[in-house]
Amino acid sequence: MRFPGFLLFTSLILPAASSRSREWAQHGASMFADLTPHEMRSVRDYLHSRSELGLISARDKSLKKNSILLMELHLPRKHEALRALDRGQAKPPRQARVVVQFANQAQPNVTEYIIGPLPFPTSHKVKTFKGGRPVRFESRPITSVEYEHIVTILEGVTTKARKILEESTGFTFTDCADRCLTFSDIAPRGLAPGERRTWIMLQKFVEGYFIHPVGFEVLVNHRDLDPEKWTVEKVWYNEQYFDSVEELVEKYEKGTINKLKLQEHDEQDLYSTYIPRGHSNTRTDIHGPKLVEPQGKRYNMDGNFVEYAGWSFAYRVRSSAGLQIFDLRFNGERIAYEISLQEAIAFYSGDTPAAMQTKYIDAGWAMGASDYELAPGIDCPEIATFVDLYHYYDTDKPVRYKNALCIFEMTTGMPLRRHFNSNFQGGYNFYGGLENHVLVIRTTSTVYNYDYIWDFIFYQNGVMESRVSATGYIHATFFTENGLHYGAKVYSYVLGNLHTHLIHYKVDLDIAGRDNSFESIDLKYVNVTNPWSPGHTIRQSKLHKTQHETERSAAFRFGKKFPRYVHFYNPSERNKWGHHKGYRIQYNSHGHSVLPRGWREENGITWSRYSLAVTRHKDSELTSSSIYTQNDPWEPVVSFEDYIRNNENIVNQDLVAWVTVGFLHVPHSEDIPNTATPGNAVGFFLRPFNFFNEDPSLSSRSTVIVRPDKEGYPKVQRWTPEVVGHCVSDKPFFYNGTYAGV
Repeated sequence: MRFPGFLLFTSLILPAASSRSREWAQHGASMFADLTPHEMRSVRDYLHSRSELGLISARDKSLKKNSILLMELHLPRKHEALRALDRGQAKPPRQARVVVQFANQAQPNVTEYIIGPLPFPTSHKVKTFKGGRPVRFESRPITSVEYEHIVTILEGVTTKARKILEESTGFTFTDCADRCLTFSDIAPRGLAPGERRTWIMLQKFVEGYFIHPVGFEVLVNHRDLDPEKWTVEKVWYNEQYFDSVEELVEKYEKGTINKLKLQEHDEQDLYSTYIPRGHSNTRTDIHGPKLVEPQGKRYNMDGNFVEYAGWSFAYRVRSSAGLQIFDLRFNGERIAYEISLQEAIAFYSGDTPAAMQTKYIDAGWAMGASDYELAPGIDCPEIATFVDLYHYYDTDKPVRYKNALCIFEMTTGMPLRRHFNSNFQGGYNFYGGLENHVLVIRTTSTVYNYDYIWDFIFYQNGVMESRVSATGYIHATFFTENGLHYGAKVYSYVLGNLHTHLIHYKVDLDIAGRDNSFESIDLKYVNVTNPWSPGHTIRQSKLHKTQHETERSAAFRFGKKFPRYVHFYNPSERNKWGHHKGYRIQYNSHGHSVLPRGWREENGITWSRYSLAVTRHKDSELTSSSIYTQNDPWEPVVSFEDYIRNNENIVNQDLVAWVTVGFLHVPHSEDIPNTATPGNAVGFFLRPFNFFNEDPSLSSRSTVIVRPDKEGYPKVQRWTPEVVGHCVSDKPFFYNGTYAGV
């Protein structure tokens, strides 16, 4: 009687434990919520009240000022957060991370502070980087005020070269009516630490100006905090270099250089626009398929806490780097503490100085704060839940980005699983199938020309997918014959430059607890004597598992053979069949390294050496990159290589997987006007590997089973109501596109 009684007791307490786990997860989710506008204002007011800091407006026209550059949530230490998430204890006080530029002093510097507690801060302390590395002042991101001064120096340059620009392109930079030039600036800003020299490329200011370079580029030295002391160091015009604008003008007037003459600009040429053209066989008098929710939403949201089909998680959008999720659970069991976007890079090649210098490291351009409004029915389904986001970057007050994040459930149009069981006599024994519904959380980053679509996708069978889809305009430069070694001609005077995209993610896995191990699984051929024919051998594959005991052994370099399976598991927890409970990471990527190891700018992106690296969790190793890497990749304040240099033991430890995905993009004519998403999506899957006793999507009631009855007629068995009819949104399309301070 004792054994059945124990089972009864267990069945009674499990629902209570599960409910308590859910309550704690919901209770703790707000620890990861982005700063509210009220918190941002409180932090701003607190810092401005500290007279010793001498802060003034970020939009003050002077560069010699002390001002706030960036403000975002400072995450609690993991062990402190887990007390709230796993025991329901009090949450640690909320804090803000603030980046302050101190330019109005003898030795300008960038200092980061931790401010708290929120919402009414009373103290601040300096935040340091691993190893105590200082932030070089020249590595700071460029601001809107600095851009204004760059425009001023460009006005001077283009005024001197006005005749050249007008005769060569038909466009000018000032007093230009509808024939204006604009510019794109290139990074990194120099060739060594401490420099701030930027190549600037002029373009026609028309719709899609990114693919209208005009063959005029200038190198501006803007290191000095007095813009009056800025200089133009080089000019590139029609494949020729000059030491000054004056030299170019003089030689142009003398006729001793090769002059450029673009064809007359044609307003009717739709080359860079989205305006439809060409013949289409698709009917446009009726709408295409739409997503609908026949009986309402099947996911729950409470602030930044989301629940769906056994999943629960908290989310935030870090202003510097973008989308993150925390405390990811399935049926109450934590799978990951954090899955977050860390960095995105695009390294280019080319023939013009701008092209050969372009090595974009996007956190330095506030990739996370570039999440503009999403269009219903295009960027997200009309049925999606849209969420406003707030950022404090290069501003004096919080800025609201309307409808910048969306969450929705969708059908993939592909069964999650199905089987037709033939009787091989013209009929069947049964058919079984399950609809594949997923939940998607999505943001975008429009970092000037490129648009990245960031997705986390949650499947009913315990699988999570992280995916980025690239679209937007290519980064194009002026066409030269030699440029064909570095890309493709996409217009009469435009070259689409080859480049590699790499995306870096942090995946802090907690598989059935924090004490995890890591192994790779491959196959090896073995010879086996045939037991039923001893004179023969059988050649077959056998599992070959490698236990990785140190961080170095678990760092897989690009260019080396990558294991078939990479498996994270808990050595102390087993499923019903005796297997260690685990998850594996499966790649959807054809990324590769972008520079040789240790080559100048590669020092700032040492994470790009590895498709996968596994380290022990440390609160001092929160991120693999920083907002300063773009303008100082040579001596970065965050060096990922340091995380694995000490080669710590990773057996039965709290492990973090650092995942790199990406793709090579050789532009082609079909990238005009825009790069399309098909074929340009990469990412990875987190897939259960003996974590469950069976497929957890068996709990879904969307299964349909069909069996023939005694008379041979189909007998349908289902657990959800049958949907008959159709419905679409009755809301007209609306898009605003603005974002403003609040």
